[in-house]
Amino acid sequence: MKYPLAAIAVAVLLLNSCTVGPNYVRPAVAMPANFRAPEPLPAPQAASLADLKWFEIFKDEKLQELTRTALVQNYDLRDAVARVEQARANLGITRSNQLPQLDASGDGEITRLSRNGQFPLPSSFVSNQNRNWGQASLNLLSFEVDIWGRLRRSTEAARANLLNAEENRKAVVTTLVSDVATNYFDLLQLDYELEISQSTLETRRESLRLVEERRSGGVATLLDLRQAEQLVSTAAETIPTLEQQIEQTENQISLLVGKNPGGVLRGRKFIDQEMPPQVPTGLPSSLLDRRPDIRAAEQALVAANANIGVAKAAYFPQLSLSGLLGGQSTQLSSLFSGPNSTWSFVPQLTQPIFTAGRLKSNVKLAEAQRDSAVVQYQKTIQTAFMEVSDALIAHQRTRESRIEQEKLVTALQDRTRLAYVRYRGGVDTQLNALDADRDLFQAELSLAQIRLNELLSVVQLYKALGGGWQ
Repeated sequence: MKYPLAAIAVAVLLLNSCTVGPNYVRPAVAMPANFRAPEPLPAPQAASLADLKWFEIFKDEKLQELTRTALVQNYDLRDAVARVEQARANLGITRSNQLPQLDASGDGEITRLSRNGQFPLPSSFVSNQNRNWGQASLNLLSFEVDIWGRLRRSTEAARANLLNAEENRKAVVTTLVSDVATNYFDLLQLDYELEISQSTLETRRESLRLVEERRSGGVATLLDLRQAEQLVSTAAETIPTLEQQIEQTENQISLLVGKNPGGVLRGRKFIDQEMPPQVPTGLPSSLLDRRPDIRAAEQALVAANANIGVAKAAYFPQLSLSGLLGGQSTQLSSLFSGPNSTWSFVPQLTQPIFTAGRLKSNVKLAEAQRDSAVVQYQKTIQTAFMEVSDALIAHQRTRESRIEQEKLVTALQDRTRLAYVRYRGGVDTQLNALDADRDLFQAELSLAQIRLNELLSVVQLYKALGGGWQ
């Protein structure tokens, strides 16, 4: 008897080795030799800016504190973690279908018969008034023999979905680090603009007092006074707007770190922020292994590819096994004795005959979903190359613009100083002094914005290269 059973077991193992549907192969992607940038980049190296930890890039102590808080309390990240746990539980449920499911059952019945019932019998016919009945069994629930790999493909898809959720969590971390840094630098830049506006306002008030004194002495005209008042009002008007933007940016940061709206502590000043002097990009091919969104897109493709096997397996016969092993007896004491044992074994084979095209359409649907996932995977890679290139272009061009703007601000500062000296000395009109003051104010605000853009270009490059989730 053991040889037929062994033969059946070997046959089942051989059948389980058959898996229909295509095995996953990573699609070929055209890789550029280097990232596009305005200036030739140095020869690609394995090292990259993204290989650094986020706290090695953003060295402001308060920014690091905010980022650490966000990595614990941010709502989007906590939701992403919950989705990972959902995918892990779903994998456990799907994988359990590959194994036999057993349960145990049992019941007993003890009754006593009455001698004086509705139809009394002589006492000689009732040898025992007590009646016992019991049964116990170990049941094999319906177990599908995975001949064509349907369950294994389902498990493969569920595992890929788990990895997809995990990579999406890492992508949320990368985005979160970038968003916290971006909003923090925005906040510092607004603080800096507010300082410029307040300083300019004080300077213009001093100029207004000078014009009022000169008009009292009959030197300045009413037009000079109105022009000076206009400049004071222009500078004063920017302050409430900047204060509004500062408070709203603080609220945005509070949301990112999972707190109620409130103030945000600052660390280093805007002009003291430290960034890496060089921004090595590394090899373009490294993006495929570093960026979480690319890996997430690939795992979605793996799941879609496995679902084709699930759909194709429905064409073939499905073998299910069920049965029980136990005992039945009128005496509980002899329930498990040999003569009272009971068992059953029920193999069931089902084969689709006519489904009105449903099975074929399911396969076509799975293949179309796989094709869509391929396109999304390729698009994600190309988008990554574009984002890195955009960040490199922004970094280099913004740096060039910042250098020129610094020269302009220096020239305007000297021009403004000389214009007011000449005006106070009576050798030049007030109009030239006011024009110089107005131009300097706008140039200083523009320089603050350009400096912010340069900082943010590093943040975006770090994110585009796939850094921040480590």
